[in-house]
Amino acid sequence: MISISSPIPGMPNGKPAGVRCVNLDDDLRCKIFGRPERPRICGAFQPDPLICGQSRAEAVGIMAELEGIDAQQFLEK
Repeated sequence: MISISSPIPGMPNGKPAGVRCVNLDDDLRCKIFGRPERPRICGAFQPDPLICGQSRAEAVGIMAELEGIDAQQFLEK
């Protein structure tokens, strides 16, 4: 399953579900934020409590459920 289907820097085939984006730094911030090579889908994403929840753990759980993956691998980071 692909979660971002367009090519992005460092991930020419897109970002598969369950795979950490290579453009995130250690603080989980996008290293290409505001740059032209940032995928359009990332720039278009609008945070919403239905997707983001009230905490990082809740957001990861919601996204994992949507992508059909195990959230625990992300919560351990």
